[in-house]
Parts: sequence; C-alpha cells; structure tokens
Amino acid sequence: MKQYDAKNILNIALAGHAGCGKTSVAESMLYLAKASDRLGKVTDGNTVLDYDAEEIKRGVSLMTAVAPIEWKNTKINLIDTPGLFDFEGGVAEGMRAADSALVVVSGKDGVGVGTEKAVKAAEKQGIAKVFFVNGVCDENARFYRVFEDLKSTFGPSVCPVVVPFIENGKAEIYVNLFEYRAYKYTKGGVCTPTDMPDLGDRLEGLREAIKEAVAETSEELLDKFLEGEEFTPEEIVTGVSQGVKDGSICPVFCGDAHNTYAIDMFLNSLVWLAPKADSRSEVGVDPNGDPVEISVNADGAAAGIVFKTVSDPFVGKLSYVKAVSGKISGDAPIINMRTGEPVRITKVLTVRGKKQEDAQYIGAGDIGAIPKLNDVKTGDTLCSPLRKVTLDGVEYPVASYAMAIKPKTKGDEDKVAQAVKKVMEEDPSIKYFHNHETHEMVVYGLGEQHLDVLVSKIKSKYNVDAVLQTPKVAYRETIRKSTKVQGRHKKQSGGHGQFGDVWIEFSPCDSDSLEFTESVVGGAVPKGFFPAVEKGLREAILKGPLAGYPMVGIKANLYDGSYHPVDSSEMSFKMAAAIAYKNGMPNAQPTLLEPIGTLEATVPDANMGDVMGEVNKRRGRVLGMEAAGEKGMQVINAEVPVAEMDDFATFIRQCTQGRGSYTFEFVRYEDCPANVAQKVIAEANVEE
Repeated sequence: MKQYDAKNILNIALAGHAGCGKTSVAESMLYLAKASDRLGKVTDGNTVLDYDAEEIKRGVSLMTAVAPIEWKNTKINLIDTPGLFDFEGGVAEGMRAADSALVVVSGKDGVGVGTEKAVKAAEKQGIAKVFFVNGVCDENARFYRVFEDLKSTFGPSVCPVVVPFIENGKAEIYVNLFEYRAYKYTKGGVCTPTDMPDLGDRLEGLREAIKEAVAETSEELLDKFLEGEEFTPEEIVTGVSQGVKDGSICPVFCGDAHNTYAIDMFLNSLVWLAPKADSRSEVGVDPNGDPVEISVNADGAAAGIVFKTVSDPFVGKLSYVKAVSGKISGDAPIINMRTGEPVRITKVLTVRGKKQEDAQYIGAGDIGAIPKLNDVKTGDTLCSPLRKVTLDGVEYPVASYAMAIKPKTKGDEDKVAQAVKKVMEEDPSIKYFHNHETHEMVVYGLGEQHLDVLVSKIKSKYNVDAVLQTPKVAYRETIRKSTKVQGRHKKQSGGHGQFGDVWIEFSPCDSDSLEFTESVVGGAVPKGFFPAVEKGLREAILKGPLAGYPMVGIKANLYDGSYHPVDSSEMSFKMAAAIAYKNGMPNAQPTLLEPIGTLEATVPDANMGDVMGEVNKRRGRVLGMEAAGEKGMQVINAEVPVAEMDDFATFIRQCTQGRGSYTFEFVRYEDCPANVAQKVIAEANVEE
C-alpha cells in the first residue's frame, strides 16, 4: 500500500452494542474496496478482523483489530472494537487512535447501552461521531423507529443522510437526502440510479431533521431556521460538513453489511464528510511538565502513541502505533518517553487483520505496527530526541471483578503467572497480583467472560492449564481485653537442658501488628533475651487462636520471669514466649476482624434504589450520594465488607444493563459479626 498524506487519511473506530454488526460492516468495506477477495462472515469464522482463535471460537470480537482500505484516493484505517462490555478496554484503544467514531446500530434492536457507551467514549476523546444503522434488509428491521430512537436519545444533532425506501418489506432502494437522489441495489451489491420514490409525509420530517441539525452549527443558521427561512443546498452541505467535524452534528447512514447494500454510498460520503487525520492536533507534555501542542505535520519531529499491543508466542510482540507528527521508522533515532531509552526499530508494517505488509515508515496521521519492541508498552509515547514530548496514553476502564487463578497441575504457579503477564501486555485492563496473606494469585477483570477468555488464552497460547475460583478473604484477629500469663519452657536431656520462663501481659492497642515493651526489674530476665522473646511473639501472632489469621492490635509487655545460668538460651526464651501467647490468647477475648472497603458506584438515577438495597443486603452502609459528572447518573458512596463483594460486578452489570460502574478499595478492619465469624472459623477448621 502506498504512503498517504494526513490530508488523505481517515482513522475510524467502529463501536456499538454487541451483535450490531460492526465487524460485518468493516468486512463489507474491505470487500468493496478490494482489500479482501471475499465477503467474510462472523458466523463462518473467516473475517479479516476477527482473526484470533478465541474470537473465531466464540463468534464475537474480543480485541481491537486494524485494517486499512483505499477509497477514492483516501486511506481509511478501520479500527474494529469489541461490543461486549467485558472487553471495553478495546474501545478505549480504538478511540485513542481514531479521529472519528462510526457507531453501528442494529436496524432490528435499535439503540442499546453499547450505543450510548460508544457515543460517550467518542465524546470523551473529542472525536466526531457518525451513525450507521445496519441490517435494514432484515424483515424485522425498523429503520425509522431506530432513527427516532437515535434522535430522542442523542438530541437534534442527529441528522439523516441516507434513508431506505421500504416496499413489500424489502429495503432495496436508498435515498441520499443531500443529493436528493435514489439508488437501487440488487443481488451482489450492484447499484443503479432510480427514480425518487414517494416517501410521503416522511420526507418533510427528514428534511426538518436536517434543518434542525444544521441550525445547531452556527448562530446565523439558527436565526435563519427560527425565522422559517429555507437553507440553500450549499448551506446544508457546508453546515453538515462543519458540524460533523466539530461534533455538533451526528450524520445517520444505513445499509446492510451482509449483502453490501448502500455501503459504497456510505464510503463515498465518509471521504468528504469525516474529518481527516490532519484536522486535529494533540496536546502533550514536555519534560518540564509544560503543555506542548503537536500538530499533524509530516515534516515535524516524530511523535506517536502506542495504542495497542499484540503478544504472540510464535510471532513475537507487535506494537500498534499512531503517528501524530513526523515519520516513525528505523531511519531516525526514536526514544520511549516512559523509559527514556532509545527504541530500535528494525522494520515497520502495515497490518490488515493478521496479515502484515512491509512499509517504509508510519507517516503523520497514519497507523502502522512495529514488531519486537520488547521494552515498549501500550500507552507509551515514541518520539524524536530532538523534541521530547509525552502524549496522552490509553485510559482503560477500572477492573473490579476479582478471581483467584491457580494451576491445574501443582507446581505450575510460575507458568501461570508468566502467562497471565503475557496476556496483560495485550490487555492492560487485566490486573494481577500475588496475595502473600492468602497465598493466592488474584486476577482482576471487567467481568466473568473477560477472565474466562484469559484462562482460555493462556491455555491456547502458552499451553498452561488454570482454573478460577472465588478468592479468599484476608481476615485478621485481635483481642478485646488484657490478660497476664506465664510461659515456661523446660526441657532436660543429656548435657545442657533448655529453660526459659516469662510473664507477659497482653492487652489491646491500636497497631497493625505487635507492640512489644518490657518492664523487667532486678534482672529476672537478662536483657540479652529480650529480642528472643519479641521474635517468638512476632512469629506466634502470624497465626491467631480462632481461625489461624494474623493477629493485629496487640501490646505485649514482658514484666517478669526467671532464667537458668546454664540452660537458658535465646531459643528457650523464644519458645517460652510462644507458650505464653498460646496460653494467654483464649483468656483475652479474641475476636475476628473483617476487611472493609469503600465503594463508589456510578449508576443511573432509575437504579439508585436497587443498588442501595443491594448494598444493605451485603451488610454495607450507604454514606451518601452525589450527582455524577454525566447527566442522569448518580454516585453512591458506601462501605461494604470485602467478603460480600465477590459477585458485585455481575450484579451491577445486570441491574443497570451495563450502564453502571464502580470502584472498590480496602480502608480498614472492623469486628466481624458473630454469625459471620462462626461461619469463617468453622470453614477454617475444616480446611485444617
């Protein structure tokens, strides 16, 4: 593929609700642009963009994929993103690399939560939005109902451009409202001009929708609209074009990806309507922390962002890069701003799905890939040392669904850990840590399916078998009253014996571990043995008397004891301290502590009551509510026991249909209710 200037490049992210046909729309574009020799189908597992083995097996997009096409002297980089909420990280990657978002909507199902999320993601990134209503040839499709749904959800900025004329339940004729021309499609996607069909009163409504949208683009046009004056064709075209670029207009197209109907008309419109790669600059940060504007300039110093990484055990690591300025290649020095180290680029690739083609460089505004950049991660800025700048990275959603992961074969823990870290290079929305208290490897994802795919990937890619289970809760134990107790260790055998005798007062205190003091008088216990007593206690408190959890909040004061001039040793006093601990804890009113975390749930107004009720069911305390940053959403602040949060991610997804989200962080330990403590203690005793 030849190199294109930024003024002839479109970077378009396809997003929308799961099952709306994003990948199918992209496949139709690839086929019509002759970038693919067949029209791939998701159900057949032969699409260009769903090429991963897991995607083919499940029949859905699981990760972002890139494929460029050439259409009317314009390079269009198609960035297909997943629709399932569990793989929302892919949407963040696609939007970061795009200059406009193609939001695909099902002609049958209409606006879904995924549609709303795609629009919000595009608005957050500040890029243009274009709607495509797909599948209008389906006998159950209802284009005009979907269009009204779009207008009621997203407001007057929704502007119709191409609409279908449905006759006898078939959508074979499509009307371009800007050109005021009609085209008929027949089998094989053959298109011929035809007479304008009679749209009746509907035509006036569609024209009014266009006027409404155009009026939003300037004060002058708004005044004209309010005074009832007609817009000229030039004003409409100019207004829509400008409105799309500044985000005040969202044009609506339609067609059917399975038979390529109206896809060519859509591509023709994208070329003049969608903002080109040179239309928006970026603001980065220089080494001093000062903002720097980076314009899309082919002759400028090189700067680009790594927006996606693919890690394959056979092919190696592949870093997808969007160049913002200059040319990124092996011909000029490039550094990674995160590490400060130079980056060695051996080759540059143009990638179409899994197919790779050598390229000379990645030019300003374009997208390409670089293999074998081992010290480069998603979100890193690659730039020329002549102008050091850090660009915004990829903002991934917070992973809150936690599960413990363990190998099926004992002893393969390291293999599991390494495989998970490899998958994390591809999907940074997954988090992993080793819990040293519960001796478990814990992974965080965006939902059940997200972690299920993780387990499948480490099996298929790295041949490591693993299973998921509910993670253990790291409880603590403490005491509520003081007690004085003796610990005496005496053992006689041939030669030297062992003798250690201590009196220790245990009492509650405010500490995260053990607070050790001594008040021995008269040398009852020599000073040289104090460290041994403390060491014995510190080792002993790692296992509490109730359920074997570590003890906290204990003060131990060594106030008396005795020793033998020959038989006493550090080991003897260490053992004596452990005996004192064991004897004293049952008399000090031991109690179980459970971890408490702060919950911050962002949910729609309509779901407030359900979520607060669920928090109460989970033994939580609602601390307050406040308006969220986006309209119609509220933030619920609460404190909830960690033990009650294992399936909260599933609940909030179902309750809010995917609109809600939450963060949860540990804050402190509190007394565990008696009924809960009994159950935890009983389970701990069974495990032993």
